[in-house]
Amino acid sequence: MSETNPRLFVVSPHFDDAVFSCGALLATSPDAAVCTVFAAPPEHDMCTEWDTKAGFAGAYESVHARTIEDNHALAVLDAIPVRLPFRDAQYLDSPSISKLAFALEETIYGSTANTLLMPLGLFHADHLLVFNACCEILPRLSHLTWFAYEEAIYRPMRGVVQERLVDLAKRGIVATPAYPVADHTIDMQRQALMKREAVSAYTSQLRAFGPQGYADVFASERYWRLDTARGIAAARRSRT
Repeated sequence: MSETNPRLFVVSPHFDDAVFSCGALLATSPDAAVCTVFAAPPEHDMCTEWDTKAGFAGAYESVHARTIEDNHALAVLDAIPVRLPFRDAQYLDSPSISKLAFALEETIYGSTANTLLMPLGLFHADHLLVFNACCEILPRLSHLTWFAYEEAIYRPMRGVVQERLVDLAKRGIVATPAYPVADHTIDMQRQALMKREAVSAYTSQLRAFGPQGYADVFASERYWRLDTARGIAAARRSRT
């Protein structure tokens, strides 16, 4: 991997979040790792409202099919799937923040990434849990370049982005609008086509959101560079 196109590690709460929110960026970043946090089925099969809307008879069928969809989507973008053994909130078995943070930190250490993308933690309880876990480990992994991405579909909701930016500031994390380094040999039209193809792989989730429910997926992606206030102060001192 060249220095101008660093290896990305994208933390994705669910199977589709990284592609929905960062698909255009992933199209310019071959060999990026996409780490799906809630990738495991429940211990016992169950039928949830969301899985039913997506067209599944139960959780086991859902997780199996969604894994296949994710494999297809990431293959389009030449991304590498990484999956953690946690269950999302609809299966009534969410991990603690500390347990999730430990697993994420261990997984990131085992990667070759130097740029990490985390969700901003908008609206969904699973997204907020992942956001909190990432905020816990960010100061310990400050040698990485960190970005937060605004989650597609949820980011248009009034006030949710602003609420999370305030949360970051209270934690001593400075968020600055910025776009991660990308390979600009792929033009924007090609990026958009690759993202559309990858998004279309998530047939079940598009069905559940409905034709008017996922239009935001194709709007421009938005990112925030994250730095600790302490790290910024140290960088300023080094320049004086």
